[in-house]
Amino acid sequence: MFEPFIHGFILAIGLILPLGVQNVFIFNQGALQPRYMNVLPVVITASLCDTLLISISVLGVSLLILSSFWMKVILITGGVIFLVYMGWTTWNSKPNSQRNSEEIKFSLKKQVLFAASVSLLNPHAIMDTVGVIGTSSLQYQGEEKIIFTVTCIMVSWIWFIGLSMVGRIIGKIDKSGNFLSILNKISALIMWAAAVYLVFSFINK
Repeated sequence: MFEPFIHGFILAIGLILPLGVQNVFIFNQGALQPRYMNVLPVVITASLCDTLLISISVLGVSLLILSSFWMKVILITGGVIFLVYMGWTTWNSKPNSQRNSEEIKFSLKKQVLFAASVSLLNPHAIMDTVGVIGTSSLQYQGEEKIIFTVTCIMVSWIWFIGLSMVGRIIGKIDKSGNFLSILNKISALIMWAAAVYLVFSFINK
């Protein structure tokens, strides 16, 4: 029973560690929001979306969906449009010191949608989840498969909570807002780069 736990832990860490749109977004929100309570909806949304993706990957549902050419086209098109728009929004966003309370409240509502979109409209992340976690789960049955799945899900929740807390610490240290402004620009560039990568990877397949 220990093997599927270790296997799931290593796979999940390997998939979630790289600097991607989802990680950058959660870290950014941890740094930008005035209170940690405002970050929790973002963390919970991203974690629930990862839970959903991991679960359907293990069940094999996502393999059927992604086997359709037109489903891939729709998924990638939606992902590219979202990443371009979100990059533009992030590039033009300002640190909390330059925003009033109404803007912060409105932003919080949008963050939940963004968190879901970053997870569910990211074809590269979905294909990684299906290709690695979904395929790896095939070697397990019954209780071992449950342990493997729960471990992968647990890693996502712990990682997102920790990442948002690190962002929160950085945000409190950066009183001038200069670091957060730079972070916004870097985040936007990563999102645009991810959109370009999605297009080229699809064309070259």
